[in-house]
Amino acid sequence: MEIKQSEFITSAVVKGQYPKDELPEIAFVGRSNVGKSSIINAFTNRRHLAKVGNTPGKTRLINFFLINNSFYLVDLPGYGYAKVSKVEKEKWGKIMEEYLVGRAFLKKVVLLVDSRRAPTEDDILMLDWIKYHGYKVVVIATKIDKLTKNELAKNQKIIKDTLKISDEELLLFSSVKKNNKEEIINYLFEDLS
Repeated sequence: MEIKQSEFITSAVVKGQYPKDELPEIAFVGRSNVGKSSIINAFTNRRHLAKVGNTPGKTRLINFFLINNSFYLVDLPGYGYAKVSKVEKEKWGKIMEEYLVGRAFLKKVVLLVDSRRAPTEDDILMLDWIKYHGYKVVVIATKIDKLTKNELAKNQKIIKDTLKISDEELLLFSSVKKNNKEEIINYLFEDLS
C-alpha cells in the first residue's frame, strides 16, 4: 500500500472530540520518547506531520491523522515518563483508557518499543492489555539505526523473551533509514481497506 495523502485532523482528550466519520483506526502506543510521532512522519514521508519533541512526554493528547482518506493513524500519549507529576500521569492514563476501551473503530493497537532497551513493566502491561482485548499482537522495535548488527540481534532476543512474542510479531524499524517501511505499512494496513 502506498500512502499518498496524510493530514492532521484533530487532537482529543474526550470522546466527543474524536472523529465521527467511522473510519478504521490504528493506534500507536509506547513509552515516551519511543518514536511514535517519528514513525508516523516516516510512514507518511512528512517530516512535520506529527510533532516530534526534544524531550519525552510532549504528546499529551490523542492525535488523529487521516491517511489516504481511508483510515486514521492515532498517536497516543506516551507512558513511563518520570519527570511528569503523578496527577498528570493519571490524567494521561484516563485519556488513553477511555480511547482504548471504548473506541469501536479501533482495529489495531501497535506497541512500539525502543530496540536499545529491554521492555519495561509498562510495556508488558500494555501488551497484556492488547492481547486481553483480542487485538493481533504487533510490536515494532524502533531506533534500530542506533545499534550494530550484533547489538540488534542480542536486543531482539531480549525483547522477544521479555514480551513472550514470536519472530513474526516483532517488526524492526528506523525512522531515519526507513528500512522495511513498505513491508511494515503493508503488514499493518493490509486488512483495513
